[in-house]
Amino acid sequence: MAEYIPSTRDWVREQVELYEGSGGKEGTTLRDTGMPVIIVTNKGNKTGAIRKTPLMRVVDGDNYILVGSQGGAPKHPVWYYNLKADPNVEIRDETKVQSMWVREVTDQAERDRLWAIAVAAFPNYDEYQGRTDRVIPVFLAEPAN
Repeated sequence: MAEYIPSTRDWVREQVELYEGSGGKEGTTLRDTGMPVIIVTNKGNKTGAIRKTPLMRVVDGDNYILVGSQGGAPKHPVWYYNLKADPNVEIRDETKVQSMWVREVTDQAERDRLWAIAVAAFPNYDEYQGRTDRVIPVFLAEPAN
């Protein structure tokens, strides 16, 4: 089994530890916002190590919408490249943990529909898109068969 390498960002590492250490009963919201988050576990594209990232909880039926906003930063988040290299992830949503398969959404109509759902769940995404010249990537995580 691959080694887990915690994030170098204190708040990310601490949130993941609290979320997972409590079995999904604590640390389930983004800092002081009260907005729900999930933990996405994936494999690092360079190291092969296990990486864990809290992302906003945005759902579409049984699927999760993963938005690579990084607060409107000029570059994609590192996890974007991890998911492109290996689409197999695990998602923890509070106490529920499941294996999922992700794909970047490139069809414009599907992306527009999912983006609208994401913005409804977390309105800051529109503001973040306005801060950057890049198109913020959207992934759809679907249950693995």
